[in-house]
Amino acid sequence: MMRRILSGILTVMLLMAAFSVAVAEDVQQAENTFPEEEAYPLVQYDFSELTVAVTTPMTGCFFTSMWGNNTSDIDVRMMIHGYNLVQWDVEEGVFAPDDSVVTGIAVSKNENGDVTFTVALAEDLVYCDGTPITAWDYAFSTLLTIAPEMENLGANVRKADYICGYEEYISGESFVLSGVKVISDYMLSFTIKGEYLPFFYELGLLDCIPYPINVLAPGITVADRGEGIFLTDGNGNTGAHVLSAELLRSAILDENNGYLTYPKVTSGPYRLVSFTDGEARFELNPLYKGDAEGRKPVIQNVVFRSMSNEEMIPAWAEGKVVLLNKVTAKQTISEGQSVAASHPQMNSANYLRSGLSFISFNTDRIPLDDLRVRQAIAYAVDRDILTRESVGDYGLRSNGYYGLGQWMYLLISGTNAYPVDETEYSDPEQYAEQIAMWEELSLGELEHLYETNPGKAAELLDNAGWTYNEKGEAFNPEQDKVRYAMTGEGLKPLRLTLAYGKGSAAGDTLENSLTAMLAEIGVELVVTEIPAANLLNQYYRRTEPEYDMLFLATNFDVCFDPSTAFDEADDGTHVWRSSGLADEALWQLSVEMRRTEPGDFLSYCVKWLDFQKQYMEVLPALPVYCNAYFDFYPRELQNYEISGSISWPLAIHQAYLAEYTEETDAIEPEETD
Repeated sequence: MMRRILSGILTVMLLMAAFSVAVAEDVQQAENTFPEEEAYPLVQYDFSELTVAVTTPMTGCFFTSMWGNNTSDIDVRMMIHGYNLVQWDVEEGVFAPDDSVVTGIAVSKNENGDVTFTVALAEDLVYCDGTPITAWDYAFSTLLTIAPEMENLGANVRKADYICGYEEYISGESFVLSGVKVISDYMLSFTIKGEYLPFFYELGLLDCIPYPINVLAPGITVADRGEGIFLTDGNGNTGAHVLSAELLRSAILDENNGYLTYPKVTSGPYRLVSFTDGEARFELNPLYKGDAEGRKPVIQNVVFRSMSNEEMIPAWAEGKVVLLNKVTAKQTISEGQSVAASHPQMNSANYLRSGLSFISFNTDRIPLDDLRVRQAIAYAVDRDILTRESVGDYGLRSNGYYGLGQWMYLLISGTNAYPVDETEYSDPEQYAEQIAMWEELSLGELEHLYETNPGKAAELLDNAGWTYNEKGEAFNPEQDKVRYAMTGEGLKPLRLTLAYGKGSAAGDTLENSLTAMLAEIGVELVVTEIPAANLLNQYYRRTEPEYDMLFLATNFDVCFDPSTAFDEADDGTHVWRSSGLADEALWQLSVEMRRTEPGDFLSYCVKWLDFQKQYMEVLPALPVYCNAYFDFYPRELQNYEISGSISWPLAIHQAYLAEYTEETDAIEPEETD
């Protein structure tokens, strides 16, 4: 049933019709401003090398997402790390075991309600240096990614509170993680707390990639005496703390060889050859056995680099770059479409993004600790203008913490068919009732939140006490530029700072339009461009917050679980980590959402809507726009099906570079059993 419904999650759906019209219009406009076809002769490509360019620079966080989740870094990790125990099944809309890694899985429920997943591994898995991958590697990865010492290195450590024995292990009460056991070299088990279940993305809890212990923690081993896994240094020392911060810092953060940026022993389809001056080079890993479908990439070498929007289309049209990925700037898209429309060698694809761009508020800084100030900004900002100026007609104003390509949005918006199979209902009335419940779900309440209203914004600022001018007199919007408030330290101006990442397509819009919008209500905004890595350090609070607001974008994991975005404070409250906002209602709604029975899509979507409404009420961030991605590539890059893949590193599993002829389009691939 879900195969029919969710097979189009990452394809261009009905929402793309408007984008397609915009493409056609912009191609006509761009034809007169971009070089004619004669300026770009046919390119001869090196079929052994694929060059990929994006606008987002890599920060070098190539080992886990704990130091940041930059989209380009994610792509690198997809290239070099593999053999996850589970994978996202796009067609079925569920997590499933990766058949290239897992040969069998058994589920049993214990008397106390805890559930144990026993996983049998394939015995032919190896790292790129030939070292065998066994159950001990997955056990080590589990212990490493939850290790308290990792926090001393600036990592956002995974909170695995769903695993039995986690709290006892982390606190040091026990040196054993009782919820994970190694049964044999190729079999291990994970026991999940009954109180954490149900969990909607059930097998997503087994998400685990193997990492080499001899590289990351030399001298340390994992052991299991039947009570659970633990670490030992061979000198009788056991438990989490044998992973000293000094040992990990040397292995992970060394400037020249640290595993964070220069992981040499990995398990994915490619191995990292070099990362220099913002450019990463990869070569095929000949020991990679293939994905769950048995597919292995065939392109020998890949070069991955960042490039400005202005450089992209000329470089692509001249053959200096083969693939442009995740293009969002409206002018770049228009120019690319113009080249693709007039040049017989060039091609393009567009697909909905499962993410959004937003303004993150540091809500633990004055004055953004006041909800009225955050809401005033939301009413003052014309997000439709910001969207048009940044991504043109290739995006829509965002009204929540979602992306256009997420299955929840596609179902509730009516873009995808409801997951209700009429053949499963013997009573037509029951089927009709199910359809009616789906039809009751609506994004309407979200769509009209914070419609641009400077008058409402001014009223909120008045109520928040920002009623004076610099002389201490009543603020007069006709004469005064900046609002002031009376504090214990005297008059303070309503002056805010915002940072955005270098190369952002929205840079000019933020510095011009956004500052003008806030100036209209008496807010002075200072906008600063900073390196992308610094922006992420600010957002993840690895460095002391310097700005009131940050403009950035995120792509959501397929396991959408916003409860992981919260930290528990000393007083027991739950804080949205990146903004500092404590809101128990938002926390509880995120927990209720994850605590949905697997397969109950209707209940999940109801809870998803409730979460979105509360998010927009308390505003840890102001969503700005969701958009479509565009990829540009030559027809020589054949079988590149980006619309059916999560990202380009997965799409090239079945792609290849070869001479293109018109007859190629007529060849239908043979179906295999």
